[in-house]
Amino acid sequence: MLAYLADPERMAEYDEVFIGAGELPTLRAALAALPPGKQPTKRWDFLCKIAMTELRLGQTEAAVAGFKEACDLHPQLAGKMDPEALRKARFHLALSWLRLGENANCVARHTSESCLVPIGPKGVHLEQQGSSEALRVLLALLAEDPQDLPSRWLLNLAAMTVGEYPQAVPKAHLIPPAAFSSDESFPRFVDVAPELGLNSMTLSGGVIVDDFDGDDVLDIVASESLPTGQLLYFKGHRDGTFTDRTEAAGLTGIVGGLNAIQTDYDNDGFLDIHVPRGAWLFERGRIHPSLLHNDGDGTFTDVTFAAGLAEENYPTQAVAWADYDNDGDLDLYVANESSPRIAAPSQLFRNDGDGTFTDVAKAAGVLNNRYAKGVAFGDYDGDRFPDLYVSNLELNRLYRNQGDGTFADVAEALGVVKPERSFPTWFFDYDNDGVLDIYVATFLPRLGPYVLDLLGGESNAEFACLYKGDGRGGFREVAKEVGLDEITVTMGANFGDLDNDGYLDFYLNTGFPDYEALIPSKMYWNRGGKKFADVTTAGGFGHLQKGHGVAFADLDRDGDQDVFAEMGGAFPGDAFGNALFRNPGFGNHWVTVKLVGVRSNRPGIGARIRCEITENGVKRSVYKHVNSGGSFGANPLRQMIGLGKATGIGVLEVYWPTSDLTQTFRDVPVDAAFEITEGEAELRRIE
Repeated sequence: MLAYLADPERMAEYDEVFIGAGELPTLRAALAALPPGKQPTKRWDFLCKIAMTELRLGQTEAAVAGFKEACDLHPQLAGKMDPEALRKARFHLALSWLRLGENANCVARHTSESCLVPIGPKGVHLEQQGSSEALRVLLALLAEDPQDLPSRWLLNLAAMTVGEYPQAVPKAHLIPPAAFSSDESFPRFVDVAPELGLNSMTLSGGVIVDDFDGDDVLDIVASESLPTGQLLYFKGHRDGTFTDRTEAAGLTGIVGGLNAIQTDYDNDGFLDIHVPRGAWLFERGRIHPSLLHNDGDGTFTDVTFAAGLAEENYPTQAVAWADYDNDGDLDLYVANESSPRIAAPSQLFRNDGDGTFTDVAKAAGVLNNRYAKGVAFGDYDGDRFPDLYVSNLELNRLYRNQGDGTFADVAEALGVVKPERSFPTWFFDYDNDGVLDIYVATFLPRLGPYVLDLLGGESNAEFACLYKGDGRGGFREVAKEVGLDEITVTMGANFGDLDNDGYLDFYLNTGFPDYEALIPSKMYWNRGGKKFADVTTAGGFGHLQKGHGVAFADLDRDGDQDVFAEMGGAFPGDAFGNALFRNPGFGNHWVTVKLVGVRSNRPGIGARIRCEITENGVKRSVYKHVNSGGSFGANPLRQMIGLGKATGIGVLEVYWPTSDLTQTFRDVPVDAAFEITEGEAELRRIE
């Protein structure tokens, strides 16, 4: 596998789709061959193509110079070229100046407030040339077209970076400060990734937080989409620090994956890693994944070929593990990106129990044959068999598990096919009624509709969908009534319980590949299962850089969940450091439950945990289903459950669907971690 991953042809294919560096010598030679002062149209075209490629490669100064030279030709081109093409060149000049400012400040002089909207005093650029020049270009564009929403948005951001927002922004172009206000007050989280050595400068990728070496301390694994981007493994320590163990773990050379997820496919008690590959690359995306077996001694071995997972591969980033046939081991669903350019049926790999897998997707009826971007398992109808939701860049599917090895697509019948362009998705019980709900985020790779929505205007863009389960196998779409009717441009996402009140909050990491996609990520605070409050600004979560994998986990072992966000774009010049937002604490209680399956799969994926508590004299239940959270970013499989002000757990109940066993424990203390083994009568406390 290492030789395969190191093949330079893979980088060449990625370059052809995302960068275009291979054309640079030809373009430069063609430009040099033009007679001086002649053929301005061709000269402009070559300059713009070269500058765009240089911008993508991170040769930002050269990109600025190239776009500036192209724009200097505009007086000669007036009336000879499409005016919108000429405007676009000026817009890209502004973007190049902005990126130059980001590199000199947000990257080279990074602070905990860098790139957080609205940008405060500690995030203001010290080197201001980039933003100042961008302001000049953007103001000129807006003077010609005041309805240019992307330029208006970037103008306001540029003003923030030089400390001149809102006072220096012309009233006609101002995005008012009220547009950034949070719905409610919320404690400020601080990005501590730099001080912990976790802010690796990477491109887009995924993240897993879990215990990979069995010491009951959470570790971090982060991937990167660039074909040469190294999978990183940070070992966690009890004092809250981390050590890079990538090389020692035998992971050197495991490169190039937009997402990653953990599992224990062989039930040996050590968590393995799956890295899917090929996303967005169409016919060039037929790249082998990696199944990394945890050897239990601190090292991993790539067993992809031996496991039978490299025989037929398609472009994907979306995978999920569950025991769909309830035979006690975990199976793998790979949701592939089928398009007019490549027929890419999705795959359901049944675990054969001997370390190998067999693709049974066709027989099971889950080929999908759509452009899949997210996938999640959950037993929405309570029949013990996990069902499957597939989020597509077209209508979505909900495959109901029929319990006989086959599935039926019931999405249209149950009204859960939208949004029509969606990305990450998950099952969770957001209102603690014991029934699984489905969240599906939108993906709209355009800046204009987002800005229009921010200003209170209306567009035809879709909102995300929240499908509330009714307990009878049906759903009702409730996004608007719970306050989620906003345009989001979501890539990575996950959920957790920031304030330990027992209700699940979620974070959307936003963006799209273009440099203009400087869109703040969003945090939604669950208010008792009745509504969600946007607390992005108050909590300090509005990161502007391209956001991908997200994980909620107690990484400093202080009893509350922190948020790890994998940052960075698709182009080599758009790398950025990852963020770790440290939770300041809310004073509520919690319990952590680590399951050990015996008849069921070892990590207990698919099991349901219920905590019955009494809070302020009122009895209620908190439910948690065991999974890794959203479909782009992976939480720990051990479940941290918020208990609010409850000082004890009256009943802690675990339901194991494979064995149809319910275990009940009474009078369990709070603020502690426990291991529960399937069928055993005693809790084991984890210190």
